[in-house]
Amino acid sequence: MKKTLTILLMIAMLFAMGGCTGDPAQPPAPAGEPTASGPESAAPSASAPETTVPVASFPAGSEPPASTSAPDPVAEQMAAMTLEEKVGQLFIAGFYGTEDGDYVDSLIRDYKVGGLIFFGRNVGTAEELTALVNDLRAENGDYVPLFFSVDQEGGTVERMPDEVSPLEDAYTYGQSGSGELGYALGQVLARECAAFGFNLDFAPSLDIWSNPENTVIGTRAFGTTAEAVEAVGPWAAYGMMDGGVIPVVKHFPGHGDTAVDSHVGLPTVSKTVDELLASELIPFQSAIEGREGEGAPAVMVAHILMTAIDPDRPASLSPAVVTGLLRDQLGFDGVVFTDDLTMGAITENYGLDEAAVLALEAGCDVVLVCHNEGDLALARQAVLDAAASGRLTEERIDQSVYRILALKQAYGLTNDPIEMPDVQALNEEIAALNA
Repeated sequence: MKKTLTILLMIAMLFAMGGCTGDPAQPPAPAGEPTASGPESAAPSASAPETTVPVASFPAGSEPPASTSAPDPVAEQMAAMTLEEKVGQLFIAGFYGTEDGDYVDSLIRDYKVGGLIFFGRNVGTAEELTALVNDLRAENGDYVPLFFSVDQEGGTVERMPDEVSPLEDAYTYGQSGSGELGYALGQVLARECAAFGFNLDFAPSLDIWSNPENTVIGTRAFGTTAEAVEAVGPWAAYGMMDGGVIPVVKHFPGHGDTAVDSHVGLPTVSKTVDELLASELIPFQSAIEGREGEGAPAVMVAHILMTAIDPDRPASLSPAVVTGLLRDQLGFDGVVFTDDLTMGAITENYGLDEAAVLALEAGCDVVLVCHNEGDLALARQAVLDAAASGRLTEERIDQSVYRILALKQAYGLTNDPIEMPDVQALNEEIAALNA
């Protein structure tokens, strides 16, 4: 899988430079309904269910002879895009209100953002949320489908309408030590998200709650040891994948051993790579390797200063962490998201415009700008200016855009409207899980 991803990425780069097409990307797979099956045992094994929704295939290898070359739908889609449209795909933006409005319409129509993120401020009743999602899908028309994203974890981080029963926090499920229960949680999370049109969930958290003074992670973690988190957390991601919703495992390389909340300041971790490999990175490595080689398709990188790896830049802006550790050492070749750049860890130390460019230079693919209307325009313009000056080459931008489009195609994202969900049936599944 990793070899294939590497080969496909090189082809996309060749296409961007010379207009060539390469090996076909995996065809889109319909999101479908979440499956009811789960792992046969608590630990990953060859007998566990296979992922029904493929992880995106990205370029890699030499281009085949022209006579045998098959169309690459991702490369073809990308070839038809302007630079401004490509740059739009690099952003997920937040907005305000529970109804369609001028600002969010501008994000879609004028800035061509790759996705939107929903918070509690955007979630009214089940009927209101369904109407909002359908209005925004209609606004996007026949353009590249949006990531409709949310950070629905359960427990202290709930983003569902009040009519939907709450889930327990990850720590409660983690105490079972059961991969089967983790998988069932992932299936329910996928059903919740899909019911309201969300196709990407910034969950599960694979952090280890190893520092009792940690206030930002706490019971959002599945456990207090690497073994406890690894036993359950990655299976939640697999359950979501099989349910047709993209999981984004977070907060790489681990936010659990910090005492500072990155929403308000910059946490510092002094562990070496070897120390991280022996603890914090274990759940992430497990999720990346996955079942039968099908691992998590996306990772969120935290705003944490890893002083032993890069004493100058937080992980989300650090080539040493994103490219060196995550991609090169752990072999991750999927889509990398930053945490929200409007968090205090970034805004107290960087301008948003410079931070957006640094994140892409570090190897991130998607930049989150979740708050403050106007910030998206600032960050987007900074990336366009960096491209115009040559600081960010179009080849570098194309690498990320290819990964993004391939992920969207692999999970069958569409602009089709959703139906009003059966909340009662959803609540029955949640009750069964919690029982």
